[in-house]
Amino acid sequence: MSITQTDMRASNTHAYQDAEEGITVVLPRIPSGNQAGFARVNWETGYVRLAVLCDIAVAAFAAVFAVYVRFGQTWNSPWNRIHLAIAVLFPLGWLTALLVTRAYDARYMFIGNEEYLRVLRAAMWISTIIAFASYMLNLNISRAYPLIAIPMVVLLSLSCRYLLRRGLHARWASGRLLRRVIVAGHEQAVWELTAQLRRERYHGMEVAGVCLPSEAKLAGAMLGRGQRHPRVYGTLDVDEVAHAVAASGSDTVIVLPCPEFGSNAVRRLAWKLERDEIDLILASALVDVTGDRTTIRPVVGLPLLHVEHARLKGGSRMLKDAVDFVGGLAGTLLLMPFFLLIGLLIKITPGRRGPVIFRQTRVGRNGAPFRIYKFRTMYSDAESQLQKLRTLNEHDGSLFKIRADPRVTPIGRWLRKYSLDELPQLCNVLKGDMSLVGPRPPLPTEVAEYGFEMRRRLLVKPGLTGLWQVSGRSDLPWAEAVRLDVHYVENWSLWMDLLILARTARAVLKGTGAY
Repeated sequence: MSITQTDMRASNTHAYQDAEEGITVVLPRIPSGNQAGFARVNWETGYVRLAVLCDIAVAAFAAVFAVYVRFGQTWNSPWNRIHLAIAVLFPLGWLTALLVTRAYDARYMFIGNEEYLRVLRAAMWISTIIAFASYMLNLNISRAYPLIAIPMVVLLSLSCRYLLRRGLHARWASGRLLRRVIVAGHEQAVWELTAQLRRERYHGMEVAGVCLPSEAKLAGAMLGRGQRHPRVYGTLDVDEVAHAVAASGSDTVIVLPCPEFGSNAVRRLAWKLERDEIDLILASALVDVTGDRTTIRPVVGLPLLHVEHARLKGGSRMLKDAVDFVGGLAGTLLLMPFFLLIGLLIKITPGRRGPVIFRQTRVGRNGAPFRIYKFRTMYSDAESQLQKLRTLNEHDGSLFKIRADPRVTPIGRWLRKYSLDELPQLCNVLKGDMSLVGPRPPLPTEVAEYGFEMRRRLLVKPGLTGLWQVSGRSDLPWAEAVRLDVHYVENWSLWMDLLILARTARAVLKGTGAY
């Protein structure tokens, strides 16, 4: 195939033409401006302004509420007037603290946990300011006042931001306010990223088109893959990527790692995009490594990315073990009456019910086997029927799952839907075999099929819940379940555990993906 580039200024386009097969791929020229970038900036600015108004409102409410709780309706004493003055200044102080911690930066809002962490840092700032001002100016501020106002403003600010984000994510899920993205890179990496962005919508991006490395791939993708893949707008030439942005009405460019985009090419592309407020995102070759493990360190003028090893041991892991033991003990004691009720329901189930507690060998940390405990949800002869049902497996990979599994008892279906059958695993947490949060506990037969990447899951204890449960459970493809588990192992933090535990309640109540 011989492809040449043709310049067609009169029609405001340029084209690639295959002289042998008569194939012509026409690309529009870049116009003088791009409105997509400005539209994105507009809705982001409106979102941030709404967040600012919410923070001011909740700060004013928390300040007045704290004065009322502490002093009641006695407003006239000099001491009370000092606190009223503080209540008036409190919203300004709270807003200043949020600005200092950059809680309104677009890079931290919309997705991820960093926005919430910066709100907590703002609370530390304002606590320090109040304490310092009270000491230096001898204001004699009531210690009860900040103990009421600050926790309340943090709780209300976090709640408002969570609700704002939920509303934004709902719009993204319905196809509104999405960033239109041009993905530039080599073919396989481009299609993999495109598939992942289509599968998950919480990031707020849709792929409007792609740029591939050569004219041959361009023509082949345009002719043979138009139905399965997004439109191909050009090659990896900087000018053609800029053309693709304008032609597709995009507001973001994602550049995947490839030799065509060295430092000079990236710099030229950034200059071309900055006029129209088009975001440029450089994808790292690192897979599933979060920002907590990466640091950019300038060396002889080069921004070198330093990658820390995964936190698999040390003091933070000891803290996780302590949290697991306390949480497992508290959960067991609080839910003991519920355990007895579920056990009674299983016991009175007619048919081949077997023991109330089902025991099975699973593989734990570093490949060590252990006995897992679950409430029985299947008839006693379920294992003997497994081979007959192998052909009905609805899950890819190593898992065996059937939505209408005939081996499951009526009460068992209800227990599985809301994950109540897994509550006895709190005993495994107390024994130290499992954690409250971690990868899914695999069967020995599954581990026997593990490849190198999948064995990474065995470096930590399996969990009662995890990313796999709050992200879809059995509805997830096998490859995605593995990716989530590996992501958890690589990027574990106590904050991540707390977020997963918070999301577990919602996932359990929805009951989706459990069968």
